[in-house]
Amino acid sequence: MSIFEQRESNIRGYCRTYPVVFDSASNARQIDEDGKQYIDFFAGAGVLNFGHNNPKMKQAMIDYLQRDGVTHSLDMHTTAKREFMQAFVDTVLAPRKMPHKLQFIGPTGTNAVEAALKLARRATGRREIVAFSKGFHGMTLGALACTANQYFRGAAGVPLNHVSHQPYGCDEPCAGCTLGCGLDSLAALRANYLDGSSGRTPPAAFLVEVIQAEGGVNVADHAWLQALQALAKEVGALLIVDDIQVGCGRTGSYFSFDDMGLDPDIICLAKGLGGMGTPIAMNLIKPEFDKLWSPGEHTGTFRGQNLSFVAGREALRYFEDEHFMNQVRAKAKEMRTALSGLITHCQGIQLRGRGMILGLDVGSGERAKAIVDQCFRAGLLVSACGSGGRVVKLIPPLTIDNDDLQQGLNILSEVTSNVWEAA
Repeated sequence: MSIFEQRESNIRGYCRTYPVVFDSASNARQIDEDGKQYIDFFAGAGVLNFGHNNPKMKQAMIDYLQRDGVTHSLDMHTTAKREFMQAFVDTVLAPRKMPHKLQFIGPTGTNAVEAALKLARRATGRREIVAFSKGFHGMTLGALACTANQYFRGAAGVPLNHVSHQPYGCDEPCAGCTLGCGLDSLAALRANYLDGSSGRTPPAAFLVEVIQAEGGVNVADHAWLQALQALAKEVGALLIVDDIQVGCGRTGSYFSFDDMGLDPDIICLAKGLGGMGTPIAMNLIKPEFDKLWSPGEHTGTFRGQNLSFVAGREALRYFEDEHFMNQVRAKAKEMRTALSGLITHCQGIQLRGRGMILGLDVGSGERAKAIVDQCFRAGLLVSACGSGGRVVKLIPPLTIDNDDLQQGLNILSEVTSNVWEAA
């Protein structure tokens, strides 16, 4: 550990939560250099939707490397990119009758958000973006301006301008949420926009997460999302959905907003898109807005990371029929059933989420930290999120086998009960 403590930046975070040196990993398990195994309910914050070292992806990448396939290509055409794009259109977009263009951004989700904001401002000639309380969208300055967390915002060093934050419309009241979530806040906002004397002008875009993963696993109300979309159309603003952490199958369907009657103008994807842990980010953009870009106007060195295209193409095979999503929905039901028993035993804990992303709001950051620490010692990786770190987030690989899923849930339930009773 000495080289990390002596030389790695003080900004390191997750390694403080999991203070071991990991050496290998397979599907939903990581193994440290001393041979101890850990069930992974963190999965790289949604990067590893298909598990560590997914064998199909790994073999496809090995085959590609062994035949000297192009690994880096900027935005030049490659066979790997073509196969990924064609599969994405055929498997995801065409069945949904979505005409969106595919813009490859760079290595991370924050790059996708930055490009989306830039294009929305170009399309409307406006500056302001409306984001929402408890939202998280990235760490670069534009995306950070949209992020609500003051701890992250405080590191910017400059004003974070041209973004306002409105109450998020949760499907049920969240502990600690005092901003008056719901349709009333959108109605008041609409009235301001339509009142020429209010001093408020419509924004370039509304940027929203259907499920706020880092914000505490808060799930947006369907009616609120539809009202938000209607408001965006009425005032000529774009609707941008940040599906970076909860897309790519996490909720039991490819997009978190499937079957909600939503038609986003821009969809931001990253994390699980490549499936193997190699970096990729992509925006889906309606053609009428995509045509506003000039060639090369928004660029990035790692748009053409072909190993991500290779792995991402394998990831898309999971969505060619309903079998995999049926498995995800069954595992999600198992998770919720197991945790419902915990909620009954530990009255006061709130359970939120959808599909295979769930959050346990345990009321305080200290209690959540104790649960995360004790789970780690018991061989389970979970993380904390939300206001004050009070929510224990569960985001295991979608491919986790049933034995590991049940064992992890048992560890979590036992640890949480012990912490709750000791409080």
